[in-house]
Amino acid sequence: MPVLALRAPRNYALRPVRRVTALPNLLTLANAFCGLLAIAKAIDALVLSGSAANAPVFYEKLETACLLIFLGMVFDALDGKVARLVGGSSEFGAQLDSFSDALTFGVAPALLAKVLIEHEGPALGYSGHPRLHFIAAASFALMAILRLARFNLETTTDESSHRDFKGLPSPAAAGAVVSTLLLYLVLRRPQLEVDEAGPTPLGRLISFFPELRIESMPWWVLPAIALLLPLYGSLMVSRVRYVHAVSFLTRKGSFFLLVYLCFAAFLLFVAPIPVLFLAFQGFALFGALRALFPRKSDEPEVDDEDEIFAHGGRD
Repeated sequence: MPVLALRAPRNYALRPVRRVTALPNLLTLANAFCGLLAIAKAIDALVLSGSAANAPVFYEKLETACLLIFLGMVFDALDGKVARLVGGSSEFGAQLDSFSDALTFGVAPALLAKVLIEHEGPALGYSGHPRLHFIAAASFALMAILRLARFNLETTTDESSHRDFKGLPSPAAAGAVVSTLLLYLVLRRPQLEVDEAGPTPLGRLISFFPELRIESMPWWVLPAIALLLPLYGSLMVSRVRYVHAVSFLTRKGSFFLLVYLCFAAFLLFVAPIPVLFLAFQGFALFGALRALFPRKSDEPEVDDEDEIFAHGGRD
């Protein structure tokens, strides 16, 4: 009769349980939720618009999807600050943040741009190939993923590591793309700029200048939007230095900085879409110009990227 060997029961109680701070991780998951909901809204825009190229529901749904990306930026700006305030910074939170950013600021903006281009092509007489549109969208999404993977290797949880970035940050790249889409949507359908009191300031401006309507613009508007995707993707994986906007705005500054921020908030309230468009485009352009025309006071940068990837990370 065979003898059955009895295994000693495993002592699971001896295994340490890692504590995870709930609040900052919930904010990070809220960021990911905004990205998922934005993708769902883009799918709804295509499904509900049917075959009518000018169906209002398409523009309304896609506008909501774009605004969800900006809402995800709010959660992304808060989670890191909250984690450092409550002492909850961890490797788990850093990885979760990167996965969420890849979804909300990489995949979602690329998908929104592809949906817009292929839906609006027949209306503007543009017949680009869907594979080229996919390559443009994929280049943005993949470069965002690569940029975030490199960021995890080069950055620690220390506050000093979050003062500037190497390469265009993925939220800023997403903001540049999505603000462009929003500007297109309101020019294509000014009815979006109407609230309870009537047309918004931007809506009134469009009514005074009917030539701003996108119908009167050439067909190359859509391929130009497609070209922005690989352009911003390249900036994300570049070594161009960009300042951390949240750290810059929350650091100690002069009294006049507060005054400037107040007036910027007023402008954002009056005309949010043009202000967001100019702010994100200017941020991306400023870093690129500073890299092309460096100041004499800028110190030469020592690039240790090869060492990082050769050893699989830092100790």
